[in-house]
Amino acid sequence: MFEKSKITELIKLLEECYPEPYCALEYKKDYELLFAARLAAQCTDARVNMVTPSLYKRYPSLEALAGADISELEDIIHSCGFYRTKARDIVAAAAMLIGEFGGRVPDTMEQLLRLPGVGRKTANLMLGDIFNKPAVVVDTHCIRLTNRIGMVSTKDPVKIETALRKALPPEKSSDFCHRLVLHGRAVCTARNPACNRCSLAGICHYAANAAQGAAK
Repeated sequence: MFEKSKITELIKLLEECYPEPYCALEYKKDYELLFAARLAAQCTDARVNMVTPSLYKRYPSLEALAGADISELEDIIHSCGFYRTKARDIVAAAAMLIGEFGGRVPDTMEQLLRLPGVGRKTANLMLGDIFNKPAVVVDTHCIRLTNRIGMVSTKDPVKIETALRKALPPEKSSDFCHRLVLHGRAVCTARNPACNRCSLAGICHYAANAAQGAAK
């Protein structure tokens, strides 16, 4: 893990590059983000945003989702992949939100993890974006960038979340993760990271190694 001074510099650089961090998933209600995040598992946010308008037009309330015909719901979300499991989870989670949480998305990690299909990544997203609580969303971008930069040396999401919680100021953690996603899409891509135009190159282990390799 980086020393504190490098963490501070990293946060500063990302804030300068991405002054307005955001979640790419589109939603109007809190539970819409919850279900969009479920649909986004092994699917792009862009694809999910193409599907959710039809989903929420057909099922405009939690009650409608809880009572949805599974096969019809599967047809709507089919292009997101793993549609059978996702459809079951959405219907079951909607029913639980109504039956156990008064129709509201809960605001604690423990309660969120009780919902069908909700893991720590989605729970953290809800805590950070809906409830403005300290949160660390460990997605594929976060895993890739934290390893490349040299913040961690593990692909285990829980270990990465734990490490980032220790390293980051709590009030900056959620936005930090959103900024990593934006940087991962724009610059530090999976196959061809653009180290030559990366604002983080000066403190990134991957960029340093790439430069040394090119110099040989």
